[in-house]
Amino acid sequence: MNASEPTPDHTFPWFKSSYSNGAGGECVECAHSVDGALVRDSKNAGGPVVAIRAGAWEVFVRALSAAEREG
Repeated sequence: MNASEPTPDHTFPWFKSSYSNGAGGECVECAHSVDGALVRDSKNAGGPVVAIRAGAWEVFVRALSAAEREG
């Protein structure tokens, strides 16, 4: 994982979690990249971007899904 310079919005389509309620809470936005995923603070779109390799992103998403199923 590493932080990189901000990526222009037109390069990657950013999306928020379906759990985001739009009430101004703390949210992250994600975008799929060639090598994996990008993550940024939704309230600071011009700020730093964290790049996560595909394999690490898949493990992370699976762990979240498993935790959700377990309640």
